[in-house]
Amino acid sequence: MTGQILNLILFLVLLLVGFIAGRLAESSHYRSIRAREKALAKILVFSERLPPPMHPAPASRLVSGSAVISVDYFKRFVAGLRMIFGGRLGSYETLLDRARREAVLRMKEEAMRKGAIQVCNVKFATCPISSGTKDGVKCVEVLAYGTALIPRR
Repeated sequence: MTGQILNLILFLVLLLVGFIAGRLAESSHYRSIRAREKALAKILVFSERLPPPMHPAPASRLVSGSAVISVDYFKRFVAGLRMIFGGRLGSYETLLDRARREAVLRMKEEAMRKGAIQVCNVKFATCPISSGTKDGVKCVEVLAYGTALIPRR
């Protein structure tokens, strides 16, 4: 009986540690994302297929950004409970939000290195990565890609 109680206490302590560590890592990543979004705000991103007419016509290059974000143990635990009862999986929604925003930032950084002023025809591809296990999503990859428009000098 004492061994079961100790196992339960250990489980709860590890769950608490996972919650705290996951929250700290996520909030730190969101701070980084917000700062970089502010710094890269001058690079405009559009889902429009065709760019607005410009004279002279800009050069164009394919740019992309990819991000793989993993889910922490606490979020997996909460999502498992939520799947029993049904409803929104908010823990996975933040995972996708962080991955999407990170991928867009990396795409914008590549566009800026190439001298672009905007990126049009932006698309996303999302892929769950489960390492071949039956436990579900362990992490997610988001790829953002588009056409960078580089003004001719």
